[in-house]
Amino acid sequence: MNALQSSIRLLQLTPGNSFRRSIHLTAACSKSQSGRYKITTRGDRPLTYEMANPPHLIGHRKAWNSWNTSNLQDELRPSQTMLEDDFIRRFMTGTWHGLVLSEVIIKRQHNHVRVAAILRRGITARKMYFLIGYCEELLANWLQCPVTLELQTTDDRKDVIFKYI
Repeated sequence: MNALQSSIRLLQLTPGNSFRRSIHLTAACSKSQSGRYKITTRGDRPLTYEMANPPHLIGHRKAWNSWNTSNLQDELRPSQTMLEDDFIRRFMTGTWHGLVLSEVIIKRQHNHVRVAAILRRGITARKMYFLIGYCEELLANWLQCPVTLELQTTDDRKDVIFKYI
């Protein structure tokens, strides 16, 4: 107990024995990490064209995944549009489970919504036509505007790979 009391006395703040609070900062890095993929040692990670281009190239080599004008100044519904776009993406990947190979691109033109994606040919044509009609009808009812799906199909997943890192 005496050793504890003596160490407490040493740590007490006195005019001659004051503690300083210091801020420790690391060197500032001007390197952004978001939206970039780590390079693997074996170089076997496949990237699509959308994934291969870093975020600062949006508008140069890569386009936006949502095309709309509701994010402009003084527009009426920017947050609703973002939530609807997220809902459309989740609905498409859930309905076309395991078949969506690319990003789901949403284009809004006036009162019309166009949804584009690349799918794998894993189901019969009859089921594919049914799912296209199913998605268009449900999305049109939920969004209260006409919806068109612009889907392209490919035989293999490797057809959409742009490069390996």
